[in-house]
Amino acid sequence: MAIDYDHIMSLKMEGQEFQYGDRETMLYALGVGMARDPLDETELAYTFERETLKTVPTMAAVLTRMPLLKDCGYDYSKVLHGEMKLTLHRPLPPEGEIVADARVVEAYDKGAGKGALIISETLARSKADGAPMFTATSATFARGDGGFGGATGPSPTPHVTPDRDPDTSCALETRPDQALLYRLNGDRNPLHADPVLAKSVGFPVPILHGLCTYGTAGLAILKTICDYDHTMITGLDVRFSAPVYPGETIITDMWRDGNIVSFQCRLAERDVVVIRNGKCTLAG
Repeated sequence: MAIDYDHIMSLKMEGQEFQYGDRETMLYALGVGMARDPLDETELAYTFERETLKTVPTMAAVLTRMPLLKDCGYDYSKVLHGEMKLTLHRPLPPEGEIVADARVVEAYDKGAGKGALIISETLARSKADGAPMFTATSATFARGDGGFGGATGPSPTPHVTPDRDPDTSCALETRPDQALLYRLNGDRNPLHADPVLAKSVGFPVPILHGLCTYGTAGLAILKTICDYDHTMITGLDVRFSAPVYPGETIITDMWRDGNIVSFQCRLAERDVVVIRNGKCTLAG
Protein backbone atom coordinates (compact mmCIF):
# COMPACT_ATOMS: atom_id res chain seq x y z
CA MET A 1 0.00 0.00 0.00
CA ALA A 2 1.33 3.44 -0.95
CA ILE A 3 0.38 6.96 0.02
CA ASP A 4 -2.58 8.31 -1.92
CA TYR A 5 -2.37 12.10 -1.95
CA ASP A 6 -6.11 12.80 -2.13
CA HIS A 7 -6.77 10.30 0.64
CA ILE A 8 -4.13 11.58 3.03
CA MET A 9 -5.21 15.18 2.48
CA SER A 10 -8.77 14.23 3.43
CA LEU A 11 -7.77 12.81 6.80
CA LYS A 12 -9.21 14.59 9.81
CA MET A 13 -10.57 13.85 13.27
CA GLU A 14 -12.94 16.23 15.03
CA GLY A 15 -14.37 16.59 18.50
CA GLN A 16 -12.03 14.09 20.14
CA GLU A 17 -12.16 14.34 23.93
CA PHE A 18 -9.29 13.86 26.38
CA GLN A 19 -8.82 14.42 30.07
CA TYR A 20 -5.81 14.55 32.36
CA GLY A 21 -5.23 15.06 36.06
CA ASP A 22 -2.44 15.90 38.45
CA ARG A 23 -1.06 12.35 38.12
CA GLU A 24 -0.36 12.88 34.41
CA THR A 25 1.05 16.35 35.07
CA MET A 26 3.52 15.07 37.67
CA LEU A 27 4.43 12.00 35.61
CA TYR A 28 5.27 14.17 32.59
CA ALA A 29 7.47 16.46 34.70
CA LEU A 30 9.37 13.46 36.06
CA GLY A 31 9.62 11.97 32.57
CA VAL A 32 11.45 14.98 31.12
CA GLY A 33 13.89 15.22 34.03
CA MET A 34 12.29 17.25 36.80
CA ALA A 35 13.10 16.60 40.49
CA ARG A 36 16.35 14.65 40.10
CA ASP A 37 17.05 16.39 43.40
CA PRO A 38 13.90 15.53 45.39
CA LEU A 39 14.72 18.31 47.88
CA ASP A 40 14.72 21.05 45.23
CA GLU A 41 11.68 23.10 46.25
CA THR A 42 11.53 24.88 42.88
CA GLU A 43 11.10 21.67 40.91
CA LEU A 44 8.86 20.13 43.56
CA ALA A 45 6.31 22.73 42.47
CA TYR A 46 5.95 20.63 39.29
CA THR A 47 6.05 17.18 40.89
CA PHE A 48 4.27 17.53 44.25
CA GLU A 49 0.67 18.69 44.71
CA ARG A 50 1.31 20.34 48.09
CA GLU A 51 0.35 23.75 46.72
CA THR A 52 -0.90 24.84 43.28
CA LEU A 53 0.74 22.40 40.89
CA LYS A 54 2.66 23.94 37.98
CA THR A 55 2.74 22.40 34.50
CA VAL A 56 5.68 21.92 32.15
CA PRO A 57 4.53 23.75 28.96
CA THR A 58 5.70 21.02 26.55
CA MET A 59 3.25 18.57 28.15
CA ALA A 60 0.74 19.88 25.61
CA ALA A 61 2.55 17.80 22.98
CA VAL A 62 1.36 14.53 24.61
CA LEU A 63 -2.17 15.41 25.75
CA THR A 64 -4.07 14.72 22.52
CA ARG A 65 -2.65 11.61 20.90
CA MET A 66 -4.80 10.76 17.86
CA PRO A 67 -4.22 8.05 15.25
CA LEU A 68 -4.73 10.52 12.41
CA LEU A 69 -2.14 8.88 10.11
CA LYS A 70 -2.97 5.27 10.98
CA ASP A 71 -3.22 3.19 7.78
CA CYS A 72 -2.48 6.25 5.61
CA GLY A 73 -0.26 4.16 3.34
CA TYR A 74 3.29 4.91 4.47
CA ASP A 75 5.84 2.33 5.59
CA TYR A 76 5.60 2.61 9.39
CA SER A 77 8.98 0.94 9.91
CA LYS A 78 10.70 3.84 8.13
CA VAL A 79 8.86 6.75 9.74
CA LEU A 80 10.60 9.43 11.81
CA HIS A 81 9.26 12.39 13.78
CA GLY A 82 10.88 15.23 11.87
CA GLU A 83 9.58 18.42 13.48
CA MET A 84 7.40 19.59 16.36
CA LYS A 85 5.83 23.01 16.73
CA LEU A 86 3.72 24.11 19.66
CA THR A 87 1.78 27.31 20.35
CA LEU A 88 0.25 27.73 23.80
CA HIS A 89 -2.73 30.08 23.77
CA ARG A 90 -2.74 30.10 27.57
CA PRO A 91 -0.81 28.26 30.31
CA LEU A 92 -1.87 24.66 30.82
CA PRO A 93 -3.88 24.03 34.00
CA PRO A 94 -2.67 21.10 36.16
CA GLU A 95 -5.78 19.12 35.20
CA GLY A 96 -8.54 19.51 32.67
CA GLU A 97 -10.73 18.21 29.87
CA ILE A 98 -9.83 18.90 26.25
CA VAL A 99 -11.67 18.77 22.93
CA ALA A 100 -9.36 18.48 19.91
CA ASP A 101 -9.58 18.56 16.11
CA ALA A 102 -6.79 17.23 13.87
CA ARG A 103 -6.14 17.40 10.14
CA VAL A 104 -3.42 16.90 7.56
CA VAL A 105 -2.12 20.28 6.41
CA GLU A 106 0.09 19.09 3.54
CA ALA A 107 1.96 16.06 2.23
CA TYR A 108 5.21 16.95 0.44
CA ASP A 109 6.69 14.52 -2.07
CA LYS A 110 10.48 14.70 -1.94
CA GLY A 111 10.82 12.30 -4.86
CA ALA A 112 11.39 8.58 -5.34
CA GLY A 113 14.00 7.36 -2.89
CA LYS A 114 13.90 10.68 -0.98
CA GLY A 115 10.80 10.21 1.16
CA ALA A 116 7.69 12.19 2.03
CA LEU A 117 7.02 14.91 4.61
CA ILE A 118 3.53 14.95 6.10
CA ILE A 119 2.42 17.99 8.11
CA SER A 120 -0.46 17.50 10.56
CA GLU A 121 -2.08 20.00 12.92
CA THR A 122 -4.05 19.59 16.14
CA LEU A 123 -6.19 22.39 17.58
CA ALA A 124 -7.13 21.90 21.24
CA ARG A 125 -9.70 23.80 23.29
CA SER A 126 -11.05 23.59 26.82
CA LYS A 127 -14.18 21.49 27.15
CA ALA A 128 -15.31 23.70 30.02
CA ASP A 129 -15.44 27.04 28.18
CA GLY A 130 -14.42 26.32 24.58
CA ALA A 131 -11.42 28.65 24.80
CA PRO A 132 -8.34 27.70 22.73
CA MET A 133 -5.61 25.94 24.73
CA PHE A 134 -2.88 25.07 22.23
CA THR A 135 -2.04 24.33 18.61
CA ALA A 136 0.39 21.48 17.89
CA THR A 137 1.91 20.96 14.45
CA SER A 138 3.92 17.85 13.69
CA ALA A 139 6.02 16.88 10.67
CA THR A 140 6.32 13.17 9.96
CA PHE A 141 9.14 12.08 7.66
CA ALA A 142 8.23 8.88 5.81
CA ARG A 143 11.64 7.84 4.45
CA GLY A 144 10.34 5.06 2.23
CA ASP A 145 7.44 6.80 0.53
CA GLY A 146 8.68 9.39 -1.94
CA GLY A 147 7.30 9.47 -5.47
CA PHE A 148 3.60 9.24 -4.58
CA GLY A 149 2.55 12.37 -6.45
CA GLY A 150 2.13 14.84 -3.58
CA ALA A 151 3.03 18.52 -3.33
CA THR A 152 6.50 19.19 -4.72
CA GLY A 153 7.01 22.78 -3.57
CA PRO A 154 9.45 23.68 -0.81
CA SER A 155 8.47 22.61 2.69
CA PRO A 156 8.26 25.29 5.42
CA THR A 157 11.56 27.05 6.13
CA PRO A 158 12.93 26.29 9.61
CA HIS A 159 13.91 28.93 12.15
CA VAL A 160 17.52 30.10 11.72
CA THR A 161 19.89 29.95 14.70
CA PRO A 162 22.00 33.14 15.19
CA ASP A 163 25.56 33.09 13.88
CA ARG A 164 27.27 33.90 17.18
CA ASP A 165 28.34 32.11 20.33
CA PRO A 166 25.43 31.03 22.55
CA ASP A 167 24.35 33.47 25.24
CA THR A 168 23.98 30.60 27.70
CA SER A 169 23.94 26.80 27.84
CA CYS A 170 22.35 24.23 30.12
CA ALA A 171 23.46 20.59 30.49
CA LEU A 172 20.87 18.08 31.70
CA GLU A 173 21.67 14.40 32.19
CA THR A 174 19.13 11.81 31.14
CA ARG A 175 18.64 8.66 33.19
CA PRO A 176 19.46 5.18 31.85
CA ASP A 177 15.82 4.19 32.49
CA GLN A 178 14.29 7.45 31.26
CA ALA A 179 12.70 6.00 28.11
CA LEU A 180 10.88 3.41 30.23
CA LEU A 181 9.53 6.19 32.44
CA TYR A 182 8.68 8.61 29.65
CA ARG A 183 6.74 6.00 27.60
CA LEU A 184 4.11 6.00 30.36
CA ASN A 185 3.01 9.37 28.97
CA GLY A 186 1.39 7.48 26.12
CA ASP A 187 3.96 6.54 23.46
CA ARG A 188 4.38 2.77 23.87
CA ASN A 189 6.47 2.27 20.73
CA PRO A 190 8.65 -0.76 21.61
CA LEU A 191 11.66 0.90 19.97
CA HIS A 192 12.03 2.79 23.26
CA ALA A 193 11.93 -0.32 25.46
CA ASP A 194 12.85 -3.52 23.60
CA PRO A 195 16.63 -4.10 23.26
CA VAL A 196 16.14 -6.85 20.66
CA LEU A 197 13.97 -4.65 18.44
CA ALA A 198 16.35 -1.71 18.80
CA LYS A 199 19.31 -3.80 17.62
CA SER A 200 17.30 -5.20 14.72
CA VAL A 201 16.85 -1.68 13.30
CA GLY A 202 20.42 -0.55 13.90
CA PHE A 203 20.49 0.96 17.40
CA PRO A 204 22.72 -0.50 20.15
CA VAL A 205 20.03 0.11 22.79
CA PRO A 206 16.44 1.45 22.85
CA ILE A 207 16.45 5.16 22.04
CA LEU A 208 14.91 8.05 23.92
CA HIS A 209 11.63 9.42 22.54
CA GLY A 210 12.12 12.49 20.37
CA LEU A 211 9.42 14.24 22.37
CA CYS A 212 11.35 13.46 25.56
CA THR A 213 14.37 15.25 24.09
CA TYR A 214 11.96 18.05 23.14
CA GLY A 215 10.69 18.22 26.71
CA THR A 216 14.25 18.25 28.06
CA ALA A 217 15.05 21.24 25.83
CA GLY A 218 11.93 22.97 27.14
CA LEU A 219 13.05 22.23 30.69
CA ALA A 220 16.47 23.76 29.99
CA ILE A 221 14.82 26.99 28.79
CA LEU A 222 12.31 26.96 31.66
CA LYS A 223 15.17 26.61 34.15
CA THR A 224 17.78 28.90 32.57
CA ILE A 225 15.80 31.67 30.87
CA CYS A 226 12.43 31.64 32.63
CA ASP A 227 13.49 31.02 36.25
CA TYR A 228 10.90 28.20 36.36
CA ASP A 229 7.98 30.49 35.44
CA HIS A 230 5.97 28.16 33.18
CA THR A 231 3.65 30.97 32.09
CA MET A 232 6.51 32.63 30.17
CA ILE A 233 6.73 29.97 27.45
CA THR A 234 4.08 30.43 24.73
CA GLY A 235 5.68 28.46 21.90
CA LEU A 236 8.36 25.86 21.25
CA ASP A 237 9.41 24.68 17.77
CA VAL A 238 12.15 22.17 16.89
CA ARG A 239 13.59 20.05 14.11
CA PHE A 240 14.80 16.62 15.24
CA SER A 241 18.17 15.64 13.78
CA ALA A 242 19.48 12.58 15.69
CA PRO A 243 18.40 10.16 18.44
CA VAL A 244 19.51 10.24 22.07
CA TYR A 245 20.48 7.16 24.06
CA PRO A 246 19.13 7.12 27.63
CA GLY A 247 21.88 8.16 30.05
CA GLU A 248 23.44 10.72 27.73
CA THR A 249 23.73 14.40 28.65
CA ILE A 250 21.77 16.89 26.55
CA ILE A 251 23.36 20.34 26.30
CA THR A 252 20.96 23.08 25.20
CA ASP A 253 22.68 26.14 23.71
CA MET A 254 20.50 29.26 23.79
CA TRP A 255 20.46 32.67 22.11
CA ARG A 256 18.00 35.29 23.35
CA ASP A 257 16.75 38.14 21.16
CA GLY A 258 13.83 39.94 22.79
CA ASN A 259 11.02 37.47 23.35
CA ILE A 260 12.59 34.84 21.06
CA VAL A 261 15.00 32.22 22.37
CA SER A 262 16.79 30.35 19.59
CA PHE A 263 18.34 27.05 20.65
CA GLN A 264 19.92 23.78 19.63
CA CYS A 265 20.65 20.59 21.58
CA ARG A 266 23.82 18.54 21.40
CA LEU A 267 25.25 15.62 23.34
CA ALA A 268 28.16 15.85 25.76
CA GLU A 269 29.23 12.25 25.09
CA ARG A 270 29.11 12.35 21.27
CA ASP A 271 29.72 15.05 18.68
CA VAL A 272 26.07 15.01 17.62
CA VAL A 273 23.39 17.74 17.38
CA VAL A 274 20.02 16.15 18.23
CA ILE A 275 17.75 19.22 17.87
CA ARG A 276 18.30 21.99 15.34
CA ASN A 277 16.50 25.23 14.43
CA GLY A 278 14.90 25.53 17.87
CA LYS A 279 12.66 28.51 18.55
CA CYS A 280 11.03 29.34 21.89
CA THR A 281 8.58 32.24 22.08
CA LEU A 282 8.23 34.03 25.42
CA ALA A 283 5.20 35.91 26.67
CA GLY A 284 5.39 39.67 26.29
